[in-house]
Amino acid sequence: MRVVILGAGTVGHSVAAMLCRERHSVTVVDTDAEQIKHINETLDVRGLAGSASQSSVLFQAGISSVDLCLAVTGDDEVNLVSASMARSMGARRVVARVYAPVFRDLSTFDYQRHFGIDRLLSLEHLSAMELARAIRHPGSVVVENLARGEIEVSEVTAAPKAKLVGKSLREIGLPKGVLIGSITHDGESKIASAEDVISPGDRLTVIGARQSVEDVKSGICGERGGKTGVVIVGGGETGLHLARILESQRFAVTLLEIDRTRCEFLATMLEETTVVNSDGTRRATLEEERVASTDVFVACTGEDEDNIMAAVEARDLGAKGAMAIVGRPDYAQVVGKLGIDFAVSPRQAMAKQIMGYLTSGPVVSRTPLGEGDIVALEIEVQKNAAVTREIIAALHLPKQCLIAAITRDDYAFVPGAKDQLRTGDTIVALLHDRDASELTPMFERGD
Repeated sequence: MRVVILGAGTVGHSVAAMLCRERHSVTVVDTDAEQIKHINETLDVRGLAGSASQSSVLFQAGISSVDLCLAVTGDDEVNLVSASMARSMGARRVVARVYAPVFRDLSTFDYQRHFGIDRLLSLEHLSAMELARAIRHPGSVVVENLARGEIEVSEVTAAPKAKLVGKSLREIGLPKGVLIGSITHDGESKIASAEDVISPGDRLTVIGARQSVEDVKSGICGERGGKTGVVIVGGGETGLHLARILESQRFAVTLLEIDRTRCEFLATMLEETTVVNSDGTRRATLEEERVASTDVFVACTGEDEDNIMAAVEARDLGAKGAMAIVGRPDYAQVVGKLGIDFAVSPRQAMAKQIMGYLTSGPVVSRTPLGEGDIVALEIEVQKNAAVTREIIAALHLPKQCLIAAITRDDYAFVPGAKDQLRTGDTIVALLHDRDASELTPMFERGD
């Protein structure tokens, strides 16, 4: 595929290297001529010096015929403007990196829709999601936010004594707006049907609004016998995102941040997290905060070395699990030997997400669910598409296929059998990967 990357910094360079390994045609644009010279010398890409927000530069990059444009400069506003221009000039898919949380906050303004951008990605949020996956294991093996983050897709493991185990999905009586998407039994995955019975050890994908999903998950996972203690060091955007994801009845979260002004801000943003103004990279502080008795310790300051050392200290004190944000690739082989259970690289998290956007036709993104061959596809409903002619119940979908969510205008919802798709909708479909080629033509533009 043809890809244009706007920005040749650490993120742009690492994504370009990954796409080169996958043998895609890549053009990289940056204002720094030295960066472009370096990337031309080290990678098999076309480098172009110039401003990503200038139409003449985008035209030179061949933006009108690219499959994917990635705006990943260090400036949020430049990314938004250049990605929007790329879409208007003909790029099939556009993705922009943003740092400030306000750009992804739908309660204030929908920047993504306004600028016509397919996805706004935050390295900090993606890193927090990776950490959350590891922390929630095994109760929530996979956590993915689709449909602009308004619908949660969680994979949970059924506990032997949970109240819903032994019942069929028909008997459960799921709340409105929640459904079970897939079920994995004895290593075999399938799209769930009403007659499927939940057995101990089964993995089920639960879809819906976050609070409703949490209620269903507790019935599948059973009582946990107390809260899971989590100590987070570093109140930057990654720490804030992680605390917001975790703070609930299942987790007791403590967030350590050295900057007092930032602590005051964090306290207003977090409802159930204990915010402590202290230096979490010092052993004495970790002893004072009783890190020895915590279940999970997470170091996510802005410095790799501080994160590694803090995680090692926490492990030495007795923390049951230690995790860290580690940006430098050459540290990847070291962290495991130091007793750190899980390390997240923001650049790798971004690269992994971007791979899901290398799609064709009406498909916006492709996300594998769990270890089987079930995937979640985000698909646009194009003008006069075949799927707009009937209600969902009457559509001739592949046998093992479920339309799990619809994004329409400014909101997302879990549809019912009598709902009908409209032009401009974006849907989330769960199905076997092998059936995708049968489903996607139904969403393409009709005559």
